[in-house]
Amino acid sequence: MKRNVGALDRLARAAAAVAALGGALAAPLPLAVRVIALGGAGVYFAATAAFGRCLCYNLMGTSTCTVDRPPGSR
Repeated sequence: MKRNVGALDRLARAAAAVAALGGALAAPLPLAVRVIALGGAGVYFAATAAFGRCLCYNLMGTSTCTVDRPPGSR
């Protein structure tokens, strides 16, 4: 799979990962909610930020990365 997450998008995903994982540790919610919802989202955001590939973007056929896409495509 080609890279489809741009630099600004990766930065936003890294910030979201930190926030979600911090919430998973500190939020006053039941353990299952913290682990599944916040922890899962944090891990997903961290992985997409680290690798520059997003499965959801791939399924939608979109990209925010300007490096690997041909000119004129979105």
